[in-house]
Amino acid sequence: MPSKGVHVFTYIAVPGVAIEISVPKQTIRIDQRQFWNGSLEVETRNIDSFFNKTGRFTFKVFRNNNLVTEQWVDVNAITGNASGGTMDSIANTPSVFHGPDAIVTYGLYEAGAGREGLPNRHQCYVTVTPNYADWMGHLVPSGSSHENKPFGRLVLPSAHDVGMNSMQSSEAVLNKLGGAIVGTMIHDDKLLARITDAVSGPAIKLIAPNIIYSLAITQKDSLDTMLQIGARYFEFRPAHCHKVIIPSKALPDRLYFQHAAIPGMDYGAFLDGVVSFLLAHPNEIIVVQLRWDGVPPECARPDDDEQRQYLNEALKKANGQIVVGSLEDMHRSTIGQLRRDKKRLIMMVMVDSLSTYTDEGNATLNGDSIVAAFPKILTPENQRGKAFINIQCQATATNIPKAVVVSILEAGTTTSCILATKGIADSKTLPWCRDNVLRTCGTELMVAMMNDFLDGATADVAVQLSRQRLEK
Repeated sequence: MPSKGVHVFTYIAVPGVAIEISVPKQTIRIDQRQFWNGSLEVETRNIDSFFNKTGRFTFKVFRNNNLVTEQWVDVNAITGNASGGTMDSIANTPSVFHGPDAIVTYGLYEAGAGREGLPNRHQCYVTVTPNYADWMGHLVPSGSSHENKPFGRLVLPSAHDVGMNSMQSSEAVLNKLGGAIVGTMIHDDKLLARITDAVSGPAIKLIAPNIIYSLAITQKDSLDTMLQIGARYFEFRPAHCHKVIIPSKALPDRLYFQHAAIPGMDYGAFLDGVVSFLLAHPNEIIVVQLRWDGVPPECARPDDDEQRQYLNEALKKANGQIVVGSLEDMHRSTIGQLRRDKKRLIMMVMVDSLSTYTDEGNATLNGDSIVAAFPKILTPENQRGKAFINIQCQATATNIPKAVVVSILEAGTTTSCILATKGIADSKTLPWCRDNVLRTCGTELMVAMMNDFLDGATADVAVQLSRQRLEK
């Protein structure tokens, strides 16, 4: 009988929590902590209606048997389409806060037929973890012996491409200039040629927003929510919009996060959010690195003066309570010293770090090549002389052209090929980090753990690794 599968990935790190997942006539309850994954089938034989073969996939989170949240989507067992409900768009799946001490992060990928290696089962991930707005303060209390440990002992959760958490900037450009500008924004002639081979020019213009969704949206929560999930390291690519876009005045001529030439978060807003968070959480320390990987030359980069202007503007409201620290401060100072010197915002520009990212290794739909590359890259020889270690857990399906084209042809706000790999890659990369970072990365260099659609499991693994490294 026709059916459509749903592959579910869960992670629980809060006592008393259980996650219940269900489809017609099948329910699974998960109350074990750590990682779990399994599949359910929306089967036509289990749907009583003769004419309507749509069944509901639901997940519920309970804490001490009290319902925290319930999210659902309707799945047609014959066509496989997922529609309606509370998870019908990436933008409609923000993290759920349960009181002051727990956060639920989740997401859903709507799978097609599984062409070009993409999943043929819908993919859903759910994590329930502590609210980590003050995790450094709890892990390293003021006046504790841990304050005398080097800052480099910490493992910092990181949101990959933090500035691509919304379509707001891109939609402003598309609304002003139309879908024809999408080729300029993608800034990849080979990929554009593959798309135009499969879809006519007029059709590309019509689905331009979904093309941007599929290629560039890597986060879905606000900056403040990402910080409360636990993020403490960010890479930001600030640049002006493409010179073809600026004359349209679709956006003010300011610095934005640039994914190729696709504009995201305003750099000033990012810095303002970081400073506001640090003022509200006086024991936390945030590290920011400015980079311009993949940003085309037509997007003007800021010089030192412009960078300084944005930073000074954001720091005004701090009234001297926050001082900008450097890479040298991060290397030489203890956690306590950084706090005493008020250097709780570390700023770096294009430093030489050891990254596990490779075009080949991260271009995967199942995460296996990422895990295989980790021990080969994270060697003592490779770490020598590096500023820090950046473990990139996210799969970069956008580097698999055939999968990208299929994703775009089936384009929708839950069909992103980036989201397609989230659960399955995390179920492999995060346990590897949990079990091996302490052995492979030593205790001398700060480690960042980076991921798309920042989730509680990434943050919790990083915080627990920080705890272990501090004990060394």
